[in-house]
Amino acid sequence: MKFTEFGFEAELMEGLDAMGFEEATPVQEKTIPLSLKGQDVLACAQTGTGKTAAFLLPILNDIIRNQAEGITTIIMEPTRELAVQVDQQLEGFSYFTDISSIAIYGGRDGHSMEQEKKALKQGAPIIVATPGRLIMHINLGYVNFDNLRHLVLDEADRMLDMGFAPDIMNIVNRLPTKRQTYLFSATMPPEIRRFARQLQKDPHEISIAISKPAENIMQAAYEVSDEGKIPLAVELLSGKKNLSRILIFAGTKKKVRELAKGLQQKGLKVGAISSDLPQEEREGRLLEFKSGATPIIVATDVLSRGIDIKGIDLVLNFDVPGDAEDYVHRIGRTARADASGIAITFINGKDRGRFRRIEDLIEMKIRRLPLPAELANATPRASSGDGDRRGRRGGGRSGRKRGGKRGDKGQSDRRKG
Repeated sequence: MKFTEFGFEAELMEGLDAMGFEEATPVQEKTIPLSLKGQDVLACAQTGTGKTAAFLLPILNDIIRNQAEGITTIIMEPTRELAVQVDQQLEGFSYFTDISSIAIYGGRDGHSMEQEKKALKQGAPIIVATPGRLIMHINLGYVNFDNLRHLVLDEADRMLDMGFAPDIMNIVNRLPTKRQTYLFSATMPPEIRRFARQLQKDPHEISIAISKPAENIMQAAYEVSDEGKIPLAVELLSGKKNLSRILIFAGTKKKVRELAKGLQQKGLKVGAISSDLPQEEREGRLLEFKSGATPIIVATDVLSRGIDIKGIDLVLNFDVPGDAEDYVHRIGRTARADASGIAITFINGKDRGRFRRIEDLIEMKIRRLPLPAELANATPRASSGDGDRRGRRGGGRSGRKRGGKRGDKGQSDRRKG
């Protein structure tokens, strides 16, 4: 279905044409007609399906048609990066309109707080925010939601995982009951449906099945002990001048720091990104990665969803992700826009069960590669108990703790405001 068939206002179509949008994706084709009718939508769609445009375009179209003063729309995102990215997409779509927006998130200086306060008091039409930061402004008493017409909860499953449910309900209870509510989630467990029932009125459900990894991603894995992971990473990454951008996922912030330091000591140019970095520093490292100035970035799952960085040649899973679907999100950062890519995963003994669940989800057996000879002789093989030995001696655990599947949770915007 072409975007010209939705009946969008001319100013919105100009923006779409300028951005090269022609054919709607399945989630856009199913969501937009319902949204244009003012109906609530509960959609299960993963990153990369075009869900951001699926809720932004009908909202922008409604604001163009029905001009109103004050804040008309709140879009809640689980992370700062996603809030910034959605705001950037808004700028593109609304370029030929007079609609303004602002991204509101923590981790910045007092000047940004004043800018946010000014935009909220003046009634910027669209607010893209992390819940904790928005609550901070609301509690200061100058935010007016009387004219609000749209509420969007993006990545709802992740927001619940990060403990944002109380903040979200605190915000929702201050909004007009007569509104249009969109809830988008990459997964649809029972708690998401229960949560949706508290927020929505007779929502239309849309489910876009989780897509398998692109065929042009070469997937492989090594079975390796925790002690052998860094030496193996150094062996694989050293001298790979043909790989311009490499994204490495580690399970925790501590792992990110340790791995980045270990690779830097071997002469590799590496940056690290996790939620405990100041926002300006995180954005600076992302820009360096996008530009190619820093060819390797080590990150937690803060970069696995919704971050659009083109030209990533290799995704390396230093740790097997806690959820099978997170694997799809992670390796989906490569092979974008019909390019090819490589995805490699390190499997220690205790993660073999997790990795089998990944293979069940994507319905394929991922090829195991033999360790390089010098490493195979120097490091112990990954046994079924690997990764637990240090825990039994009172040391750290190699993987993510059960119940804390996303390593950035502890330093989320909810805690920082």
